[in-house]
Amino acid sequence: MKTVVIPLYAGVTHLDFTGPHQFLAKVPELEVIVVSAGGVDIASDGLTFSQLSPLEEIEHCDVLFIPGGVGCVDALENPSFLASIQRLGNSAEYLTSVCTGSLILGAAGFLDGRRAACHWAWKEMLTAFGAIPDAKRVVRDGNIITGGGVTAGIDFVLTLIAELFGEDKAQFSQLLLEYSPEPPFNAGTPDSAPSRIYDAVWSRLDPTLSTISRRIKALEKQPDGLFEHRQ
Repeated sequence: MKTVVIPLYAGVTHLDFTGPHQFLAKVPELEVIVVSAGGVDIASDGLTFSQLSPLEEIEHCDVLFIPGGVGCVDALENPSFLASIQRLGNSAEYLTSVCTGSLILGAAGFLDGRRAACHWAWKEMLTAFGAIPDAKRVVRDGNIITGGGVTAGIDFVLTLIAELFGEDKAQFSQLLLEYSPEPPFNAGTPDSAPSRIYDAVWSRLDPTLSTISRRIKALEKQPDGLFEHRQ
């Protein structure tokens, strides 16, 4: 058995982890543990996730999988949360994320000089942690596997299952859950979306991103590899 730990936090995007979780839960050789700081309930877009294990009590995992969400910045600014991520990540076989979860991996000191994926609107913020932003849907750099924004989590998790158990196991999971996407529109990336759609999305995101970018730039790497606010 291999253990996958998924840390949740306030402001997490639920599809970032529920999509991959559905696939991981169907693999008998995996134990999947969803955690939060203190084991508190986590609300996300009208859903509440309860009966979570306390992050601080998890001693080890084979795969650390961090989902993203706007709340990732509050999470990575929390020294206790980030220290737990670093502690688990230091002994994990694989360090993984979807969407802005890669910013948390970066703040924990794991992405310096490494290629990583992120949501398209956030990916340049990875450079604050010494990471190399990569626009691909799934990015592999050594033992680090990262997925792009939100729905890329399904592509990510199939890549992870193939890495852990081989391509046949991944394809079995793909067929079992009938993952055969045929989107009705070709608007899923900035390059493919019509300009009016891109402008509308960017207009909605920009105020939040501007604030978050300033907060990210205000972090400084500490001797222990964690990033904290400058004094």
